[in-house]
Amino acid sequence: MNKIISLLMLIMLFPQVGNTQTDTIKASADSRILWVTDKPVPKFIIQSTRDFRERLLGDHYRPAFHFCEPEGAGSPGDPNGAFYYNGQYHLMYLYNREGRGFSWGHISSSDLLHWRHHPDAIGPGNGDEGCFSGGAFVDKNGKAVLSYWQLWGARGIGLAENNDKSFDKWTKSSSNPVIKSTDWGITVAKDKNNRDVIYGSADPSNIWFKDGQYYMLTGNLLVLRKYGSHGTGLPANDPHGPGLPADSVSFQGDHLYLFASKDLKQWEYLHEFYKSDRRWTDKTEDNMCPSFLPLPSGPDGGTMSDKYLLLFISHNKGCQYYIGSYRNDMFYPDNHGRMTWNDNAYFAPEALVDGKGRQIMWSWVFDDRPDSIKNYYGWTGSFGLPRSLWLGEDGTLRMRPVKELENLRQNEKVKRNFTVKAGSDSGLDDFGSELLELEITMLPGNSKKCGVMVCCSKDGREKTILYYDALKKKLMCDATGSSIGFGRKIVEGGPFELKPDEPLVLHVFVDRSIVEVFANDRQAVTRNIYPELRGTGVKLFSEGGDVKVLSVKAWEMTPANPY
Repeated sequence: MNKIISLLMLIMLFPQVGNTQTDTIKASADSRILWVTDKPVPKFIIQSTRDFRERLLGDHYRPAFHFCEPEGAGSPGDPNGAFYYNGQYHLMYLYNREGRGFSWGHISSSDLLHWRHHPDAIGPGNGDEGCFSGGAFVDKNGKAVLSYWQLWGARGIGLAENNDKSFDKWTKSSSNPVIKSTDWGITVAKDKNNRDVIYGSADPSNIWFKDGQYYMLTGNLLVLRKYGSHGTGLPANDPHGPGLPADSVSFQGDHLYLFASKDLKQWEYLHEFYKSDRRWTDKTEDNMCPSFLPLPSGPDGGTMSDKYLLLFISHNKGCQYYIGSYRNDMFYPDNHGRMTWNDNAYFAPEALVDGKGRQIMWSWVFDDRPDSIKNYYGWTGSFGLPRSLWLGEDGTLRMRPVKELENLRQNEKVKRNFTVKAGSDSGLDDFGSELLELEITMLPGNSKKCGVMVCCSKDGREKTILYYDALKKKLMCDATGSSIGFGRKIVEGGPFELKPDEPLVLHVFVDRSIVEVFANDRQAVTRNIYPELRGTGVKLFSEGGDVKVLSVKAWEMTPANPY
């Protein structure tokens, strides 16, 4: 009966459906009307598609040059499966496809700005009910392999490889799961002495090839939850599990598990990849969505350094990384850093090495709009700007937005050599824009705080403050006044200290609801903001001392997203 009512309603809304095009629709089991995609396209589908794209273009919160997932893709919105081949950057994104399940969307670009949409790379079927996070590998002949977490239950790690040069068609391996779970995201196996060996079988990393073998990492979230949960702040222990092992402490914190294969079909578990250290992370943190790649020695690529970068998330504290040495199938971290500090809103990193030798990363930026607004506009999910990552001379990470973003610049404005007095702010008339890039160079002197306010409303009720805190030695983003409406009203920031007499160089991007600030290539903060008053004012400010401003450059940014 529900199907009949739904069909009648559709015919009332679209009378043409009741005539010659009834074979192009069907009623689903839950009373939804679906287009049968192997039939001619009904005219109302074409018109609806146009109307939907126009609605996206009318959404003043939808970023214009940060990649946005299309057609209501949504949560989780992890970037996955990044690789570079033959002049093209390829990137996947995890989304829950309506009527199907968790799938990997696929995009490619020659300039990191404008993206072609491919058919979904992988989705439910062929032995799994959906595809969760993973990585990618491509060899010199263009053979690409996706590694992913097969859903649900006791499945494990799956692989899929391309069937064509355009990377439009993919086939899942007949050997899936190549790493089999015995529980969701967990494998309990036996060693040569018949003792239990417990490791994760979730969120595989990118695959890499070394000395005649393929290697891959898996994450530990589910192992932590089931076997390491003991003590304040840890995830709840699985009530259906066997109870905590005697050495449950050894399962706490972030861990990764290393596997090797000669043929991509049979994989052998080797050992834990590195030693988790409570100096850097706490016992509540996991390691998932790992990316393991060599670090170049400069922002433009070129010669690789002798260090590797391990990017990952902990689900409770967001994106972070280790830099270290890789030898004898072990990783030895030298230092650790984070890309989010007070929450986990900068999440799920993914990276690749391109033809120039650059390591480029993306991360998912959480969308904090209310569900009613997400549903009205029909989309959710965006990524931070692509960052070029390299090794600094002091052994720590360097980062800056990719150079290709300069191609979006227009209408440059410049102001040089002026002073911002202590306790005051200095407005930059006509420097603001809804889509904006700023490059600010200043000498902080004795100031305690100095920086820039963006998205300032004329009445002063909204502003986002980006600044250097000389006392706390941090790069900060104060979003407490970013919106009179919704959003995360917090102050976020990470460690950053200027050297004596070093100028402060702030590189700022404003893209409607996303603000990113980079400082001296050593630190960056990305936040989602939602200014309802849509102010575009820009003001420099200083507290505790005068600041000499050497230059301010501003550019309006051209939209790169098609809609």
